[in-house]
Amino acid sequence: GTGKSQFLRFAAALSPRSVLTTGTGSSRAGLTCAAVRDGSTAGSEFSLEAGALALADRGVCCIDEFGCMSKEDRTSIHE
Repeated sequence: GTGKSQFLRFAAALSPRSVLTTGTGSSRAGLTCAAVRDGSTAGSEFSLEAGALALADRGVCCIDEFGCMSKEDRTSIHE
């Protein structure tokens, strides 16, 4: 290795607002938000939780293993 993962961890640590995630198993939908079932309510309602890109707004979002994402997901992130 060339230390790319270590470089990303260091960059995330330097920024006051940063999110470090991995591209393995990530999708464009998951990086923006996720629907989470609230198990504490009787109706099992869903709520939206912010994903890595939303949490890193005006900061740095470091995506390790970016090449492991599908081509469509990588393309949509750039749009």
